[in-house]
Amino acid sequence: MFLSQFLTDQHVAFETMVHPPAFTAQKRAKFLHIPGRQVVKCVVLMTGHGPVLAVLPAPWHVDLRRVSQALETEARLACEDEVIGLFRDCERGALTPFGRLYGLTTILEDSIAPETQIVFEAQSHGIAIRMRCRDYELLEQPRRLAFALDERQPRRRGA
Repeated sequence: MFLSQFLTDQHVAFETMVHPPAFTAQKRAKFLHIPGRQVVKCVVLMTGHGPVLAVLPAPWHVDLRRVSQALETEARLACEDEVIGLFRDCERGALTPFGRLYGLTTILEDSIAPETQIVFEAQSHGIAIRMRCRDYELLEQPRRLAFALDERQPRRRGA
């Protein structure tokens, strides 16, 4: 499924942005001349409840301990073959944040404000989509959780 067609069919405002192939979210931000905090990345986690798609700010990292506690099951990063098997119509490693389109539960990092403009890959390393997080949430209905850490910030004791 082409993501832009899905969004058009849902009557959601979005902008498609073409850029040189970017294989990391931070590189995508650089090519698009936008702050890295506006770019979200997607990480597939394998849990006792099945695969979960985690959506978080590009500069942040998934805290597997927090995910495991919130979902009440062990979580680990999916291997490349597991990801490829789930996202068959995406370029290798170019995940869309719409896990529901692939039968996945989606979690969204709670630090991303609903009014924020988010930018993400659109099934290709050279195409990004910008839309309001609020509109994304209306379509995807992700579960909001505080599961990621901003590695640029000092860690707190016990975190």
